[in-house]
Amino acid sequence: MPNAKLKNYLHLHFLVFIAGFTAILGELISIGSTALVWYRMLIAGILMFLYIKMIKLKIKVSFKTKLKFFGAGIIIALHWITFFEAINQSNVSITLAMFSTGAFFASFIEPLIYKRKIIWYEILFGMIVICGVLLITQSEIKYLNGIILGISSALFSTLFAVINGKFIAEHRATVISYYEFISGVVFLSLFILIFQGGFSLDFFILKTSDWVYILILASICTAYAFIGSIDVMRYVSPYTVILTYNLEPLYGIALALLLFPETETMSTQFYYGAFLVLSTVLADGILKNYKSQKKRNTLTRKPNS
Repeated sequence: MPNAKLKNYLHLHFLVFIAGFTAILGELISIGSTALVWYRMLIAGILMFLYIKMIKLKIKVSFKTKLKFFGAGIIIALHWITFFEAINQSNVSITLAMFSTGAFFASFIEPLIYKRKIIWYEILFGMIVICGVLLITQSEIKYLNGIILGISSALFSTLFAVINGKFIAEHRATVISYYEFISGVVFLSLFILIFQGGFSLDFFILKTSDWVYILILASICTAYAFIGSIDVMRYVSPYTVILTYNLEPLYGIALALLLFPETETMSTQFYYGAFLVLSTVLADGILKNYKSQKKRNTLTRKPNS
């Protein structure tokens, strides 16, 4: 049993490492962010469809539900586009530091969608996150476009996660993901046709290295990572999964420093700001777990006989 538990913890950290490596691939792939996300969602959607066929999963849903999935697919497409464009406009470190602000957005979006009160310490943590972002912005003002895009990506990601939280109560995660990937491809195809002059021959002629990186991104970093994260939650507590995924920016920034030291070495003030943001996100997860555990213990405690 301990070995099985350790195996799943290691698998979880591998999945988080993969998530951090996504940003590295965004730096390595030379095509534009819209085309990159189109390829990612198309290939991941095909792989997800093959997986659905392999496990013989029924994916039929109502037209109304498909429309909801379509909306979520647009949001995840916008999240990925802004994420990769932030890397193009700045670098991996800036993008991942800004992506960590998602916890701040969640403190406001979750209460709105789930109709709960805003928790006081979430406001406090949100203010600390803002201070961290201001420190980064002041020290790296030349990357302002990347900072704005990174924050936008975090907003879209949080909105997507909260909406999916409602979907998961009624539908299988694999089915949700499949429809969202396909709807994202449809949305991006229309966008390319209307605003970017359509699909030219050059759109499909990529460098060999780009094909390799895109296939890794769509298969390992998207389809496999998604299925793996679902599987690991059967053996590891949701809190551990969420808290461990908060380490994604740390893995990504460390990888970026190792692989691209010339462009990823930042000012001291940046690291102060990034530390404020990341430590606040981790503190938020730890505090919520403590309160949740305390509540569970209160509910399960037997009265004295």
